Amino acid sequence: MKIAIGADHAGFELKNQLGDLLRKLGHEVCDFGTNSTEAVDYPDFAWRVAKAVASETVERGVLVCGSGVGMSIAANKVRGIRAVLGVTPEEVRLTRSHNNANVLTLGARFTEPEMARELLQIFLDTPFDGGRHERRVAKISHMEEQQV
Repeated sequence: MKIAIGADHAGFELKNQLGDLLRKLGHEVCDFGTNSTEAVDYPDFAWRVAKAVASETVERGVLVCGSGVGMSIAANKVRGIRAVLGVTPEEVRLTRSHNNANVLTLGARFTEPEMARELLQIFLDTPFDGGRHERRVAKISHMEEQQV
């Protein structure tokens, strides 16, 4: 799988750890930065990763900031993105299987690296169930198209 990753300064170290894990698992990683712990603005990196996912340049995206919330809000502004803040394994599993989430956001200040790796693995391994959920995801897409 081809996966885009990005982070702000607070998520830099965890992003790098997850990128290494993805490569070790055989995935192609497109790292959109940041490349240091110097302060940056998280929406810039959310935009880059979300645009890559929305354009289908990559299959999924992973974003890391301090809380994960800012990245989620910013990424969800891009049409076609269904970003989810990963907190528990069951939440991530359900957002993939029911909502076809295509971007996982994580909070580096609140998520231990071991849990982040587990959440990422679930995000990668869980398929979209389709069926009745497909109709609901289509309604979300329709809502995006109605925006001015």
